[in-house]
Amino acid sequence: MLRTRAWITTMLALVLVLSPTLTGVADQNRTSGTSDNSAKTKNVSEEAGEAKPLDPYYFEVLDGWNKNGAVINHNGSIAIPGSRLSAKSEKANVTVGPYDGKSDVMIWNAQGDEWIEYEFNVEQGGLYNIALSYHPFVDASHRKPIAWNVTLDDKNPFLESKSVQLYRQWKDQLPARKDDNGDEIRPMAVDVSKWLNDSFRDSGGAYEDSLLWNLTPGKHKIRFSGSDPVAIETISLKAPAKAQDYKTYRSSQPSGVPTVNANPIVFEAEQVQWKNDSSIPLNYDNDIASVPYVRGKITYNTIDGQRWSTGNQEVSWSFEVPEDGYYKIGMRTQQSFLSNRSSFRSITINGKTPFSELKAYRFLYASGWKGITLEDEQGKPYEFYLKKGTNTMSMRVTQAPLKSTIVELEKSITELKKLTADLKALTGGVDDKNRTWDIQKDLPDFVDELKGLSDNLDGARSRLETVNGRPDAVSQGIVTVIQDIQSLLKNVNEIPYEASRLVTMQGKIGDLIQQLNSQPLQLDRIMVVPVQQNFPRMEATFTQKIQGAFINFFYSFMPKENLNKVQDDVLNVWVLRGRDYVNLLQDMANESFTPQTGIKVKVNLLPDAGLLVLMNAAGIAPDVALGLSQDLPFEYALRNGIYDLKQFPDFDTVFKRFAPGSWTPFYYNGGYFGVPETQTFQMMYYRKDILQNLGLKVPNTWDELYKMLPVIQQNGMNITPVGHNPFFLQNGADYFAEDGSRTTIGSEKGFDSFKKWTDLYNKYAVDRSLSSFYQHFRDGTIPLGIADLSMYIELTVAAPELNGWWGVAPIPGVKQYNGTVARWMGGGMQSSAIFKQTKKPNESWEFLKWWTSAEVQEKYGTDLETLNGVSFRWNTSNIDAFAKLPWKEDDLKGIMEQWRWFREIPNVPGSYFMERELQNAWNRTVVDGINYRTSLETAIVDIDREIQRKMQEFHFINENGEVIRSLNLPKITEPWEGVDKYVKK
Repeated sequence: MLRTRAWITTMLALVLVLSPTLTGVADQNRTSGTSDNSAKTKNVSEEAGEAKPLDPYYFEVLDGWNKNGAVINHNGSIAIPGSRLSAKSEKANVTVGPYDGKSDVMIWNAQGDEWIEYEFNVEQGGLYNIALSYHPFVDASHRKPIAWNVTLDDKNPFLESKSVQLYRQWKDQLPARKDDNGDEIRPMAVDVSKWLNDSFRDSGGAYEDSLLWNLTPGKHKIRFSGSDPVAIETISLKAPAKAQDYKTYRSSQPSGVPTVNANPIVFEAEQVQWKNDSSIPLNYDNDIASVPYVRGKITYNTIDGQRWSTGNQEVSWSFEVPEDGYYKIGMRTQQSFLSNRSSFRSITINGKTPFSELKAYRFLYASGWKGITLEDEQGKPYEFYLKKGTNTMSMRVTQAPLKSTIVELEKSITELKKLTADLKALTGGVDDKNRTWDIQKDLPDFVDELKGLSDNLDGARSRLETVNGRPDAVSQGIVTVIQDIQSLLKNVNEIPYEASRLVTMQGKIGDLIQQLNSQPLQLDRIMVVPVQQNFPRMEATFTQKIQGAFINFFYSFMPKENLNKVQDDVLNVWVLRGRDYVNLLQDMANESFTPQTGIKVKVNLLPDAGLLVLMNAAGIAPDVALGLSQDLPFEYALRNGIYDLKQFPDFDTVFKRFAPGSWTPFYYNGGYFGVPETQTFQMMYYRKDILQNLGLKVPNTWDELYKMLPVIQQNGMNITPVGHNPFFLQNGADYFAEDGSRTTIGSEKGFDSFKKWTDLYNKYAVDRSLSSFYQHFRDGTIPLGIADLSMYIELTVAAPELNGWWGVAPIPGVKQYNGTVARWMGGGMQSSAIFKQTKKPNESWEFLKWWTSAEVQEKYGTDLETLNGVSFRWNTSNIDAFAKLPWKEDDLKGIMEQWRWFREIPNVPGSYFMERELQNAWNRTVVDGINYRTSLETAIVDIDREIQRKMQEFHFINENGEVIRSLNLPKITEPWEGVDKYVKK
């Protein structure tokens, strides 16, 4: 007995001595309501740290400058010749010479991330506007705006300085050509950029005026970092122009001007002088009052409102004024894309904003087309003094009135993340319903912070409704978030059980921010009318509306694509993509394929993949189909509905165009039944600035990533969830047996791969789900993650402030015995196929060879991006064409290295069960806590049952489960050597 007591006493003493080192254990077993518990929770939270906030916004910095007495009215003026560089990066490709009519200019033919620097002296301190005389390089490989990270004396004074953009000028090729149906083909925009002069603006269009920079007397240096070629003549710094209101403007204009005796000036909105974004397209509108209007025919008669909606997208028109005098301006607009939401435009006349009321003019929501007059709050039209001759008018998208609301919502997301981290530190990430909490003691400030967040959101809602003119979907969305918070506050001690609701709120607010970033406005006509005259009618009469509705209803029964009439004298190609894709392909086929081969091609739009199945069952099928999902050719091959491309004698030549791992989904029974068209890659995205601040490098292997995770997580950050594909492929685990009769994930390698996948969440505490990688990557709480190439485009387009601060790299891999790192990973593809019913197999094969060639794929991708913008980047499967698209050099290297290891999972009958059951197994192990081996064994039974049922249906195995015919699935064991010419091993 005494021995027992002594032993117990010793153990208690040992626990007391070691307790400070057992924080993790104590944290998991602490009891609610003790003061020690609160202290420990606080220490854990402090140790975890928080993600560093973004740099201050421009409006915050400007407000501080103004409060500190920064001078805005001064006479300072500085001109720096572009040729007078003071420094440049080692690899900067810079020369001085003539360019497009100007001599002694700086020609910066940037090939990658480079920088140039200028020194200058300031005599009068104050706020300066910076403007450039510049000329973008005009060629097929350069289409996007020039984007720079601008630093002043080696620092970014505000967040927006990390992405300053200088724009190009584009013009549509009009009149538009017509197709065989008499419909217009959307015209291609051509780059008409010349020597331009513009001030630095924020890339998001968040401010009414151009950016200002606070300069003290003395010497300074300014650095431009970027990767876009440009020629620079002069850099000008001067005081900003003083804004005046309409009353001041009107009183400063000539008086006693004779009444203008002239007809109204009416010009079509689609007839632009220039636009600064090639992806602001023309649009077809079938309203009977839209001009021009052709019954039953597609006529591009308006500026597309939905695509003219973001950033600083600007459109300019020129018009002839018959005589000097005062005019008023009206326009026929449609602003009904977002219910009850106002849109804003900055309007300039002859290159200047005449008065402050036009810096962010509000277009109220209205259903249908409306005639809008530029007028004051009392409804009195603004009067513009215009001189005889050519005048210009420009309209630029601006989000300035909404900036404060957007910033408040972004701060709310940051606050919610902090509160979520506090809860996670308290609960250890375990949702234990048997525990009781006293939140006021466990997290003393938590409730007050949550209440403050609710109040801040309500203030943002109120300001938004004032700016917008009425409640809308975004303000109502804020209300729902506030209600969610209030419901949590009703019983604060239940909050630890509902931590996931805070994550859901972050996603909701992120969606609201995305909605606020869109400012759509569609234009048909613009009218400049002498002030004493009435505007011409801008809206359809009631009778015209009835007539138009009847005409449109009648023509709705006349489909543009009559798919059931397959023409025998042409090659019938069906495309499962949008009309712009179809028209572009038809043009290219007419221009090059038909003259080269003599084969006429008719390209039709296939609106739905389901129609392909139904029409094929009815005996109606195309010769060639494009844009198919990667699994569809296999499904048709199973049913003998598609052509085996391996039958063509030169198939091996085409096979070598693509990575061997991209052919596996199209393999069936010894043949290949589809050709890869486009493909996407899973890449690793990383924040350069955050990793540098944490002293971390981009991980090369999973082991390196595991070592980084504690540092990342201790700073309040994490990485994205990761799918099963890399864990199985990189660890040598096949998904299916070679004969296709069963799954092989039940091998020891398979179990080990599944454990590594689930350990990422159970052992390394990676979040199980993520509301928005884009939003979290942008604010820095996810500095490292795996996503496909669509994220590359989204970050490029929608996160310009991160320009130069993020990169892409191959995903982490597993080091092999020979020292190489295996990075096997799939991604996803679209495919082309020849249908079995074709009477023109050889002609169809010639078309596919032409279509998938490097030359054609490069031209198609280039034209598509010019027509629709960067968001329509054509991720062709042809590596030679892909490499010539406008990727950053460093990013392309990373993508190419991952391409070397591209491998998709092959298809077998019933393989669709694999993804579902693996996810179910993951849920059982990660969410329910079931042993990984038991969980995977359950999935294997269900997968094998479905595979064997389908294999028997298609006569690969008999009723006894014996294999009659083997699928002989291809095995890809070596990385693709086709990448070597672009990336060295």
